[in-house]
Amino acid sequence: MTVPGHLDSIRVAIVAKDALSVRDRHTWSLFEDWCAAHDHPALPASPESLAQFLRAHPAAQATQRRRIAVINAAHCRTVLPPPGRGETVRAALDAARAARLVDLAALIGGIIARLPESGWPSALFARRDALILTFASTGLPYTQIAALRPCDVIVGPGTDALRIETANGAHAVTSRELVRAGVSPKRVYRRWCEVLGHHEWYPSTRMLADAIEAVGGTELTGYDQHLDRAGERPLLTPIDRWGHTPLAPTPLTSRAVADIVRLHLNGRAPAHPHLPVRVHHPESHVAPKPASTVVVLDPGYYERGTRARRYAHNLLGNVDSALAEVEIRADKLLEDLLEFIELEVPER
Repeated sequence: MTVPGHLDSIRVAIVAKDALSVRDRHTWSLFEDWCAAHDHPALPASPESLAQFLRAHPAAQATQRRRIAVINAAHCRTVLPPPGRGETVRAALDAARAARLVDLAALIGGIIARLPESGWPSALFARRDALILTFASTGLPYTQIAALRPCDVIVGPGTDALRIETANGAHAVTSRELVRAGVSPKRVYRRWCEVLGHHEWYPSTRMLADAIEAVGGTELTGYDQHLDRAGERPLLTPIDRWGHTPLAPTPLTSRAVADIVRLHLNGRAPAHPHLPVRVHHPESHVAPKPASTVVVLDPGYYERGTRARRYAHNLLGNVDSALAEVEIRADKLLEDLLEFIELEVPER
């Protein structure tokens, strides 16, 4: 018995194949046969499956690009995301690019391993920059890294890797070279999610600074659960020199992402000076201050104060009448001035 879902997939495959030319149908049939032999769906196909197909059928660059275009076109005609846009496929198509990405991931792994994990605000910058470098190691363009949201990042089960899948078809997976360099992509992502989750729960930079300063930031453990992993808020945000982030979630620009990656790769990343965190002394509110030296007052201080106030009262008692007299004289001078002006101006 054929299940309805299977019938639908067959109909979709027929529609996709009928829309292709005779030459392209041969390419699609080759891909369909390979997917069936390896128990992979042809529609929709994953970028990993397409990359394996290309490696299993080596050919000239022009032929491989033609195959990718045909498979992408079949997906687009059936309103499915084309698998050929993933970084995995690009790496499989370009051996030199794949080698460069391996070297880049190894270099980035060493940089991330040396980033500080304590101190304010250096540890905050380190958590964000580590995630930016992790994404950069996949070969994703800076524009796509800047636009990433929590819903675009998938923590793969079983393996220590991050999978990036965006709505516009971008696809990438973190390299194993990061793990070989001693960097856990999952841990890097979780540590930045702890910061975002702490902001969601306690929107206070001061409280975040206290948490990072306390025991190397271990007080942030568990706050990543307060971040909506399926949310669409920006994942990477700007940070000022004091550790403040925008009140409204604001994404980093692609230019900022490029500058951060470039400075780290060149070994010229800015050193963020350690800022003192407010120290609380609760005992100062409980223990009374020691009594000051007792001052013996002159027995005649009250009489002298009364006498001084009486003298000031007598001296300033006629201030009101003096001010009233000045006001009367000013009004009189103003009236005289207006009369003089009216006499001097000739009638027209």
